[in-house]
Amino acid sequence: MTNRLAAPLAAGAMIFALSQPAMAAFESAYTDINLDECLVLDADDFGATWACPGYRGYPMLVSEGDLRFSIRYGFNIDKEPRGQTLGPFNELGPRLEWRLSNASGRWLPVATIVRYHTANPETGENEGQVLVVTQLAEGKTCHIAYIDARANEDANELAREVADEKAGSFNCDEEPEIVGEFEAW
Repeated sequence: MTNRLAAPLAAGAMIFALSQPAMAAFESAYTDINLDECLVLDADDFGATWACPGYRGYPMLVSEGDLRFSIRYGFNIDKEPRGQTLGPFNELGPRLEWRLSNASGRWLPVATIVRYHTANPETGENEGQVLVVTQLAEGKTCHIAYIDARANEDANELAREVADEKAGSFNCDEEPEIVGEFEAW
C-alpha cells in the first residue's frame, strides 16, 4: 500500500516543482578583447572605432579617443548613448567577462565586467586597475559600478555581485556606484 501511494505523491511533487518559476541563476562567459581581430570601422590621428565579436555574436563597438577607451554593446547600438569611459587615460584589459542570466529560460548576457588599466596623471604610466561593470539593457546600457581591482582582494567577486544584483534595474541617469575600497584615482 505504501508503494501505491509513493508513485502518485512523487509525480505530484514533480509537477508542482516544474510549475514553480525558476529563480534566475547567473554564469560567466569570457571573450577576448583583441583589436587586431576586430574590424576597423573608423580611424584617424585622433582615435579609432572597431567592431568586435562579443558573446555568441552579441555586437560590441570599441572606441578609443583622447587616450581613453569605451565599449558600446547591443543590437541597437545606434540608439544607445555614446560609450562611457573613465576620467584618467586608460587601456582595456585583454578579457571581457559576460554575466549571463537564465531568468528568461535561456542564457542571455545582462552585464559585462571589463578591467581598465588607468594611467597615473603625473607619470602617464598605467598604475591603476578598475573593474567596470556595465548593464546590458536596451536603451539602458551604462556603467553601473567601479571596483578598484588593486585595493580589493575580492574585486572580481564584488563586480559579479553588483552585476547580478543591479543589472537591468540601474538608473543610467545616476553616477556609477563605487564598490569597496577605491584608490584608483
